[in-house]
Amino acid sequence: MEKKEQGSIPVGKVQRAAKFIKTGAKVGGNYVKHYARKIGDPSVSRDQLDEENANDIYSSLSELKGSALKVAQMMSMDKNMLPKAYQDQFAMAQYSAPPLSYPLVVKTFMKYFGKSPDQIFDTFSRSAVNAASIGQVHQATLKDQKLAVKIQYPGVADSVTSDLRLVRPFALRLLNMSEKELNHYMGEVEERLLEETDYLLEVRRSLEISQECAHIPHLRFPDYYPDLSSERIITMDWLEGMHIKEWLLTQPSQQARNQFGQALWDFYHHQVHELKQVHADPHPGNFIMMNDGNLGIIDFGCVKVIPEDFYQGYFSLIKKELVADKAELDKIFYDLEFISDLDSPEEKRFFKEIFKEMISLIGRPFHQDRFDFADDSYFDQIYALSDRVSNDKMFKKSRQARGSKHGLYVNRTYFGLYSLLNQLRAEVITTKPQWLK
Repeated sequence: MEKKEQGSIPVGKVQRAAKFIKTGAKVGGNYVKHYARKIGDPSVSRDQLDEENANDIYSSLSELKGSALKVAQMMSMDKNMLPKAYQDQFAMAQYSAPPLSYPLVVKTFMKYFGKSPDQIFDTFSRSAVNAASIGQVHQATLKDQKLAVKIQYPGVADSVTSDLRLVRPFALRLLNMSEKELNHYMGEVEERLLEETDYLLEVRRSLEISQECAHIPHLRFPDYYPDLSSERIITMDWLEGMHIKEWLLTQPSQQARNQFGQALWDFYHHQVHELKQVHADPHPGNFIMMNDGNLGIIDFGCVKVIPEDFYQGYFSLIKKELVADKAELDKIFYDLEFISDLDSPEEKRFFKEIFKEMISLIGRPFHQDRFDFADDSYFDQIYALSDRVSNDKMFKKSRQARGSKHGLYVNRTYFGLYSLLNQLRAEVITTKPQWLK
């Protein structure tokens, strides 16, 4: 079914705020309807309410596009973070948002190149092939070369800060976070999102990281064309293949699943441990299972540079013997802001035990030479622990955020990687840095 195109996007602060207020009123109305239904039938569950709210919020965010929609997409990756109705709706932001109409695309080209797409390329698809939270992709050709052209939505870069301010009430309610926790992480999210709207930076990073990872078996990166790119437009090679969901429907062999899984693991291993900067947006829309058996990596918009001191402390936690070294473990917990001097002795004991349990669980693949990510019981343990912690009274009444801001995107990266490997049902050789062995 062809997606309905948008002829305009609200770009001013007042316009965008008005859209949020209207959506908030709709959500409020949904609650009124829900409680009215519940009076008539006390057995009514929250499912219908969640469905209605998720539809209304996603519909609004997908029209606004930009940072608010990106945050929704990020939240959809964590199965424990949101009710299923929100996960399903927000996951559409990965590559199924309503696209912009062609006249707006032409307007962007005229602004940055002084020419329309038809004057630059031999052919250019009038309709978007994919539309996500920050930009949409068109297919083009030039001298027999098939190209992907990514165009950023108008106003996205200018509205990052104001959008994040507007999305706060939704985030507080949906994430069950305190103001303090949200403040701790919002600066980090804003910094990454501002970088993600800088397409010249993305082209530089794409070229740099793809060259650094070119030696890894079964990986493919598109060539990028700086002369056909600008602050809001990126031109790169078109990679033929399928997204993970489509590819899995072809019932691939276990060998093929393992090959793609190994390429993914090796790609992230090299970035994190050798480059100390990482493709921190591992959602399925950023990977192409190519027809030639290689894994295509197509988006370097969100890259997290990992500070050396954070890296040393964070990955030291994975060492099995460290859990027995109380003094060193305490120091790392302080350095990574898991505990602080504001905590009571009872809080310190509680959070140390919780984080030790988390580290042991998340680090399990590193403690084996091979790991089978098809093991759903492993993921059930992760979700159960996350659920238990988020509902614990001690955690809920905590007066501060837990964990360094740098952990936000590193944790997200590993969670996304594990989730992708689980979808692939892949068994991989879990290479690790020499010092961690």
